Amino acid sequence: MSGPVPFLDLPAQQKRLGAALRERLDRVLAHCRFVMGPEVTELEERLARYGGARHAIGVSSGTDALLMVLMAEGIGPGMAVFLPAFTYTATAEVVLLLGAVPVFVDVDPQTFQISLPSLEQRLKAIRQAGQVRPQAIIGVDLFGQPAPWDELNRFATREGLFLVADCAQSFGASYKGRKLGHEAGATTLSFFPSKPLGGYGDGGAVLTDDDEKAALYRSLRSHGEGRQRYEVQRIGLNARLDSLQAAVLLSKMDVFEDELKRREGVARAYDAALPSLVRPPVRVPDSQSAWAVYCVCLPSRTLRDSLRDRLTEAEIATAIYYPKPLHQQPAYQAQHDGIALPVAERIGEHVLALPIHADLSDEAVAYVLAVISQWAEEQDEPQQ
Repeated sequence: MSGPVPFLDLPAQQKRLGAALRERLDRVLAHCRFVMGPEVTELEERLARYGGARHAIGVSSGTDALLMVLMAEGIGPGMAVFLPAFTYTATAEVVLLLGAVPVFVDVDPQTFQISLPSLEQRLKAIRQAGQVRPQAIIGVDLFGQPAPWDELNRFATREGLFLVADCAQSFGASYKGRKLGHEAGATTLSFFPSKPLGGYGDGGAVLTDDDEKAALYRSLRSHGEGRQRYEVQRIGLNARLDSLQAAVLLSKMDVFEDELKRREGVARAYDAALPSLVRPPVRVPDSQSAWAVYCVCLPSRTLRDSLRDRLTEAEIATAIYYPKPLHQQPAYQAQHDGIALPVAERIGEHVLALPIHADLSDEAVAYVLAVISQWAEEQDEPQQ
C-alpha cells in the first residue's frame, strides 16, 4: 500500500454506518424537532448508562459543558481554578470567561497527565500570595487516557476544592475497571467530530450523580429557564443539543465498543513495531485508553520535524498536540505568574500524533510503520 493515509476518516465511517445512520437522520427530518428532540433524551439515557452516572445532560459543545459546570459552582472573579498547562485552550478559556484566574499546573513527563507534585506546589504558592481564592481543579483525561483520579479526589477533598473531569478526549476509556463518567463532581464530554465518539458538528454533555446539579445544568443550558419556558430563574446559556447531532451520536454508540476495540488494536500494532528511536505512548497504570490520539515522542524537535516531513511526503497525515503550552500562549501569558512549567514547555518540541481510528486498515498501519522504520534506519546511517 501507499498513501494517502488520513488522520481521521469520517467518510469511511459514514459508509460503514450506512442505512442505520440515514434512518436516524430521516426520523429527525420527519418530526422536525431539531433542538432538544426525542433523540436528545434517548442519547442522554444511553450516555449516563454507559458512563455509570445518574444523569447526562446534552449540550451544544464540550466548551459549553465546562462553562456550565463552573457557572453552577459560582466560579467568578477573585477565584482560582487549577488545570494542566498541556491541554486544549477550551479548558482554560472558560475560566477566564467567568472572570476567574486559571492557574496552570505542570504535567507528568511520562503520561502527560496533570502532575500531583506540581499541583501541590501551585496551590501552596497561590495561597501564600493571597490574591485569589483557590476554588476548583479541572482534571483532563488527555489523549484518551484517564487522569490520576484517585489521587486527585483525595487531594481535592483534603483541600476543599471542587473537582471537574474534562473527559472531552477520553469518553470510552476505563479507569481501574470502570468506564470514565463519574470520577469527579461533574464530568464534561465533547462530541467534536475528531473525538472517539464524535458527531457531525459540535456537541457535548455533562455527567453527574447529583440530582440537584443535574436540574441546574438543564436550566443553565436553556437560558436559565425554570419549570416554564418563560420563567427565567437565573442567567444561563443557549447551550442546547441539536437533535440531528444526537441522532448521529446514537448511531455511533451502536458501534462504539467495536470502534474502541479497533483503536486498541491499532495502538498495539504501533507499539509492537515502532523503532526504538520513536517512543510509544506511556500507559496510565490500571487503565484502558480510548485512543483519541496516539502520540509518539522523539528525542529532539529536529528528529520530530524530520519524521513528520517524511510522513507528509508519504501522504500520511500527522498532528502536533500541542506545539505550545497554554501558559505561553498570548491569550494567557498575562494571567500566568511566570513560574516555569518545564515538562509542559518541553513536550511540544518532541511529540507527534499518528493516525488512529476505527477505519484504519491493517495495510495502512503497516504502511505507516514501514515509512517510520525506513526513516529510523536512515538516522542510524553514518553521515557522508
